[in-house]
Amino acid sequence: MIINIKDLWKIYPMNNIQINALKGLNLEIAEGEFVSVAGPSGSGKTTLMNIIGLIDRPSRGYLEINNVEIKNQDRRELARLRREFIGFVFQSFNLLPVLNVFENVEIPLIIAKKGGPKAERRDRVNYLLEEVGLAERRNHTPPELSGGEQQRVAIARALVTRPRIVIADEPTANLDSAAGERVLALMKNINRESKTTFIFSTHDPEIWKMADHVVFLHDGAVKSENRA
Repeated sequence: MIINIKDLWKIYPMNNIQINALKGLNLEIAEGEFVSVAGPSGSGKTTLMNIIGLIDRPSRGYLEINNVEIKNQDRRELARLRREFIGFVFQSFNLLPVLNVFENVEIPLIIAKKGGPKAERRDRVNYLLEEVGLAERRNHTPPELSGGEQQRVAIARALVTRPRIVIADEPTANLDSAAGERVLALMKNINRESKTTFIFSTHDPEIWKMADHVVFLHDGAVKSENRA
């Protein structure tokens, strides 16, 4: 299992009460799975994604990612794990407005010291921009793009380092049907060829259909699971 979660809790203090965002959640995700996490608003989807992505820490419980138990890892080690193993597609995009499209996609390669020489990095970035339909927009900055175009930049950026795990929060929410089909086909192709594990938090039924593992959350716990 590339992700192993046992009795996971996330508790947020709020004034004099506690909000239990996750309540004893148990989940196993195998390497190379195409996973859709579904559930109503407030079910814990975003909290779970943030914890799996090592952006947030659980209040208690067991979390293992890529055979590393997370509990006792310090900030530096968590940053290394995120950098080396995980790609993110944030719903808010989190693009750098002063960089153009090409630079926004390339920067994870520079930070992680991946991608080899500059020419190889350039080829990798250009390939992904072509795949998401943004080759002609490579020199534009995020403020010059539509919301759907920014989403596609964020998807290319998440894939550029060839991560073992890709976490995507509503990756097709800002895309029209044609663009959505294109990026989903790209992700599924990478999933098949590279055994990259994809985990989506989504309301998109098209992703549910493509998933080979659908996890339904309710009130901070796994209500049910379907595997193809």
